[in-house]
Amino acid sequence: MKLQHQVVLSIGSNQGSRLENIQNCIDLIHQNVGTVIQVSKLYETPAWGFESDAFYNCALLLHANSSAQKILSQVLKVEKELGRIRSNQEGYQSRIIDVDLIAFDDEIIHSEKLQVPHPLMQNRNFVLLPMQDLKLSWKHPVLHKTIGELIAVTPDESVCTVVQSLENPLDEIPLNQFNYISFEGNIGAGKTTLVHKIAEDFNAKTVLERFADNPFLPKFYKDQNRYAFPLEMSFLADRYQQLSDDLAQFDLFKDFIVADYHIFKSLIFAKITLQEDEYRLYRNLFDIIYKEMPKPDLYVYLYQNTERLLQNIKKRGRNYEQNIEASYLEKINNGYLEYIKSQTDLNVLIIDVSDRDFVKRHEDYIFILNEIKKKTAS
Repeated sequence: MKLQHQVVLSIGSNQGSRLENIQNCIDLIHQNVGTVIQVSKLYETPAWGFESDAFYNCALLLHANSSAQKILSQVLKVEKELGRIRSNQEGYQSRIIDVDLIAFDDEIIHSEKLQVPHPLMQNRNFVLLPMQDLKLSWKHPVLHKTIGELIAVTPDESVCTVVQSLENPLDEIPLNQFNYISFEGNIGAGKTTLVHKIAEDFNAKTVLERFADNPFLPKFYKDQNRYAFPLEMSFLADRYQQLSDDLAQFDLFKDFIVADYHIFKSLIFAKITLQEDEYRLYRNLFDIIYKEMPKPDLYVYLYQNTERLLQNIKKRGRNYEQNIEASYLEKINNGYLEYIKSQTDLNVLIIDVSDRDFVKRHEDYIFILNEIKKKTAS
């Protein structure tokens, strides 16, 4: 099940440096609107519906969390930033940049300011041919035709010529150079949400911690002394089994594996929750298991301050987490930082996300990707 919306945009320009206009538009959309997953080839097409210079056109596939209406608003801001001035003059006009929202998932939207799918897309080769490059499994929800079928019956006889390929900003972040990436963080840091998003954007296989299935977890938050040992032992066994199984199963259709935990977190939490004699017994077993486990090629720690963690925990509303104390979160954070300092052979990246919301603010998500990009380049 997709957690993000699949959006198709059509971009055109016939004024100034057309190639530069379009490439700048793609980059701004990627930075401020949604993740640009695919970009079509660049086409040159005659002006449609009026006499003017030829256009450069392309299409792109976007992943976004926002509504269609908000995406439209954000796209209009991008046009304005690139110098587009919309006038009240009727009819088609030359423009430095033009962005149309063509499709939003399989939805049909009819409002005063937005119609999706675009009502004229089936009559425009400069929309259909670039969109065909994206190789989507999308079918027009009104006409019930694929892009290929729409091209076959379109009345548009204009010739669209391929000019060149275009740069996709996502290609600059080579996550697929890793086989296994682990994202870690304190309770409420948002690591699972981030892993889901990265997996969708980069075609990765997810390994997600199954904490919700642990029967000891709610009991632990009510009586830590009594349930700490069975909780930590059950987590260790489950993490070992899951990682052993999932990391051993290569998926031909995925580019790499991304996990929302690393098994060493078991020792970090055990050190905080267990009595000294229990911890010694636990540590002996953990050391045996840890030697057999594959280490991530990249270990990313999402740091958030305690105040923000408590806000996130309250917001997500899990009953058994609501009484977590700040001192407990601080101990966990210190445990992670001590572990990171002790690891000389682990490829570690620490990202401070205390003032960022990579769920609601796309630019904060891009910030994280750019931090990873810097790490891969260093």
